[in-house]
Amino acid sequence: MLPRHLCALVFGLLLQSGVEASTPQSPLGGLAPGLGKKEQVQDVLDHKRVTEASCKQFPTGPIDTTSCDFETVESVTDALYTHLHDLVQTPFFKYFRVDLYRDCPFWQEHGLCMNRECGITTVDENEIPESWRAAALSKVEMPGKDELHHLPGCYYRDSDFCFIDDMSEGDYVDLTANPERFTGYTGPSAHRVWSSIYEENCFGVSHFDTLGALSEGEEEANTCLEQRVYYKIISGLHASISTHICVDHFNQSTGEWGPNLQCFIDRVASHPERLEYMYFNAVLLLRAVSRIGPYLSAYDYCGGTGNHETDPYTLDKLNNVVHIAQNVGKFDEKMMFRGPNADILKEEFKQHFRNVSRIMDCVGCDKCRLWGKVQTSGVGTALKILFELDEKALDPKLNHNLLTRSEVVALINTLHRFTESLHAVNDFREMWQREEASQKGKLLENVAGDPASPKQSPRAGSTALPYDLLKDLQRWLRACQESTVFCVRGLLAGLQSAISAVTRLFQLSGKDRAPHMEF
Repeated sequence: MLPRHLCALVFGLLLQSGVEASTPQSPLGGLAPGLGKKEQVQDVLDHKRVTEASCKQFPTGPIDTTSCDFETVESVTDALYTHLHDLVQTPFFKYFRVDLYRDCPFWQEHGLCMNRECGITTVDENEIPESWRAAALSKVEMPGKDELHHLPGCYYRDSDFCFIDDMSEGDYVDLTANPERFTGYTGPSAHRVWSSIYEENCFGVSHFDTLGALSEGEEEANTCLEQRVYYKIISGLHASISTHICVDHFNQSTGEWGPNLQCFIDRVASHPERLEYMYFNAVLLLRAVSRIGPYLSAYDYCGGTGNHETDPYTLDKLNNVVHIAQNVGKFDEKMMFRGPNADILKEEFKQHFRNVSRIMDCVGCDKCRLWGKVQTSGVGTALKILFELDEKALDPKLNHNLLTRSEVVALINTLHRFTESLHAVNDFREMWQREEASQKGKLLENVAGDPASPKQSPRAGSTALPYDLLKDLQRWLRACQESTVFCVRGLLAGLQSAISAVTRLFQLSGKDRAPHMEF
C-alpha cells in the first residue's frame, strides 16, 4: 500500500492521464491536448448539444470504459430529467431516513457550518406511511444477523459497497424540502473531507495480474480498468456536487438565488475531464437501473396507504426512466473483476467506497451531509447491482426484498442528481451565449490555473492564513443576526480554524502532508 502523500499524487496523475487519452473530436470540447484553460472553457460552453442520437457500435464521441457516447446521453437528457424530476416528487421517493448526527469516525470534527442554509427540515414520523417507517421495514428488509457487520450506528453486508444507517437511528427527511444547493460550507473542514476521500483512493493489489485492459494512451499509468472506473466515479460525483452548488448559488450582493456562471467555469468548465466523468457516472447509473428494471416495476409504491392513485403515476414515470436506461445504459460490468486477483481487487474496491460513505459523517454541514450520504448510497447501490447480483437474484418473484427501500430511493435520487447536473450544463451554455464579448473576457480572466490569471498562490514561506478571515467574520455576523445556535456554531468553528492555522505556521515543513489537490 502506498503512503498517503504518494497516493494523492498518483490519483492526480491518473486523472490527468485520462484527459490526455481523450479524443480531440469529443463533442464535449476542450479535451484535446495542448489547449489552454481559456480555450477549454470556450470549447465546453460553445458546444451545441445534439437532440437525436443512438448508441452505435463505433460511437463518434465515446465515453471511456463505456459502450455509449456523449451525443446519445445529451439526446435523452431533457426527457430523462423531466421524468426523474417528476418521480422524485412522489411520496415514495421524496422521504428518506438518515442519521445526520453520527460522530465522525476518523477525526474530531469542529467545522460546523454557521449558515442557516446548512440546516435541514425533518419530518415527523407520523407523517410517514406506517409501512415505510423503520419499525415496519426492519421486519421485512433486515437480513439475518449472521450476514451483518456492525459498526457504531451503521452496518454493512458483504455485498454492500457502502455503510447503511441503522434503522433505529436517524430522522425522516423530505428531500424536496431540502434541495442540494450552495450553503456557504467551506474552509478547512470542507477541504479536509475531500482531501481524505482522495488520499484514501490508493489500490494496493498488483494491477499487472488483472485482466482490465488499459485504454490507449493510459498504458504508462499502469492502471487497471477497475481502478480507472473507481477514480471516474469519485471525480464525477465531486463534479456533479460542484455543479449543483453553482446552479443554486446565493449572491451575497443581491441576496438572490440563481445560477453562477463564474462558479461553473472555475469548478467544471475549465476542467473538461470533470464533465466527462459526470457523463460516465450517468451511464453507470443508467446501466444499474436497466438491470434492476423488472424489480423496480414490481415494487409497491403506494406504501400500504390505500391511495393507489399515485401508484400508477409513479410506475409510469419509473417505466419511462427504465426504458431510457435500457437504451443508454451501455456499460459492460462483466469486463471487470475477471483476473486472478479479482476477488482481492473487488474487496479493496468495496473497502474504499465504504470508507467514502463513512467520511460523509465528517461533513460539518447538515444539508451537505444529507446529500453526500444520499448520493454515496445511490452510487453504492448501483455498484452492488452491477457487481454483486446475478440474473437469478434480480428476479423480483424469487427475491422481492433484494434492496431496502432506502437503497431504491437513494438510487433514483442519485440518478436524478447527475441528470440534473447534465441538464444544467446546457443552461450554463445558454447563459454563456447571452453574455457580451467583453463580459466573456472578464469571466475567462479568473480561470483557475491559467498562466495569465491574476490569481497567485501564496509564496513559499508566506504567513497568510489558509482561509479568508474577513469573509468568515462577515458570515459569522450574519449568522448571529439570524440565529443564536448558528452564532455559537460559527464561533466554535472559527476558533478551531484559527487554532489550526496558527499550528500550521509553526510546522517546519510540509513533507509529511499530502500535496495540495486543486479538485
